Amino acid sequence: MTMQVSKTIGSTGKIALDAPIFDPVAFRLSDEQAGIIARAREIGQSVFAGRAATYDREAIFPTENYRDLHRVGLLGIAVPKKHGGLGANYQTYALAAAEIGRYCGATALTWNMHVCSTLWSGPLADDLDMDAETRAEHERRRAVHYKRIVEDGAIYSQPFSEGGAAAAGGVAFGTEAKPVEGGWIVNGKKIFASLSGHADYYGVLCTEIEEGEKASRRNTLYLAIPAKSQGVSVVGDWDPLGMRGTVSRTLLFKDVFVPDDSALMPRGVYFQAAMRWPHMFLTLSPTYMGLAQAAYDFTVRYLRGEVPGMPPVKRRMYPTKQIAVAQMQIKLEQIKGIWFQAVTEARANPSKEQVLRAYAAQYSVMEGANELAALAIRTCGGQAMLRSLPLERIYRDSRCGSLMLPWTAELCLDRIGREALYEAGEADD
Repeated sequence: MTMQVSKTIGSTGKIALDAPIFDPVAFRLSDEQAGIIARAREIGQSVFAGRAATYDREAIFPTENYRDLHRVGLLGIAVPKKHGGLGANYQTYALAAAEIGRYCGATALTWNMHVCSTLWSGPLADDLDMDAETRAEHERRRAVHYKRIVEDGAIYSQPFSEGGAAAAGGVAFGTEAKPVEGGWIVNGKKIFASLSGHADYYGVLCTEIEEGEKASRRNTLYLAIPAKSQGVSVVGDWDPLGMRGTVSRTLLFKDVFVPDDSALMPRGVYFQAAMRWPHMFLTLSPTYMGLAQAAYDFTVRYLRGEVPGMPPVKRRMYPTKQIAVAQMQIKLEQIKGIWFQAVTEARANPSKEQVLRAYAAQYSVMEGANELAALAIRTCGGQAMLRSLPLERIYRDSRCGSLMLPWTAELCLDRIGREALYEAGEADD
């Protein structure tokens, strides 16, 4: 049962925390995992929830939230313990991010871009093939990045999209890196680049191209470009439907010199990851798992007359409201079930069944979160759509998930259908 504890003030003066989305006992989580996830839930509910409306209304980046994430150690959630981080694995991060998304979608979504720089270069890269020399060099380089995050609170972003098929894995990235002595010269553009103007380093996926070479996905580099580098600029406005606090403006790179030590992954390792670790592209979904829970939470509180700032009017006695909550409960449990299984199965070289389930989980969460928000609006009625209440924001934020590359809802359907019907190498002659 996912009925949540009301936000009441206890005798200690602290807010009574909501029950976790995924109960540690029921979902067989370790005490260490439960502690990290509880840390995310506590700061999300007690701090981030109160700021979310301002970030959304003004379309400003949640800078204060990032200071708090650093203060409680969550900027380094996936940084290995030997480098001063919490050492969380993929599953633990996903569950913690869902708790953040429950209270502030924009913070959770941008936090994902930051965490991926450590998740991909950390536990994910540790699963991939490298010779001893390459691994030692990777270890040396990533230690530099991790120290900035853990000690200085440095924020990394992950600008991905370019307006073409590259972000979906169809072609090489149009942003190009030309090798020069001591590093690379980078030129290109990234759109919908979350944290633009607010990250300290942009973790840019780009294509390494020697003079006269043809662009290839195999030559993808993952480079951490300092935001203050000469030739880096942020352009355009940011006034979207939802996820307004992500501040995803356009990034331009014009003859930017990037030194060798800025590589977040060695040559060839990102392409290997994309081929062998497909769950790396599922990390946008935790935010929307949290939004799905938030839509349900609000509905229950609203019908029970427990929404802060509103008169304690109960609406739970009507059969139509009870049936709607039952429908929401069923939908939520379906989403939770497939999504939890998918994030638990994340690993190198998953089976075909596991990859198909990852696509299905992505589709279920991204579409299901907005379906739950829409049902919440219909169930709670017109007053619940006031901008002074979170449901209107939850609805707008949840609408954006199914549009996001690399696994949009349409791409998930396409890949599920094709890969279910064809084995590798099969074709219709």
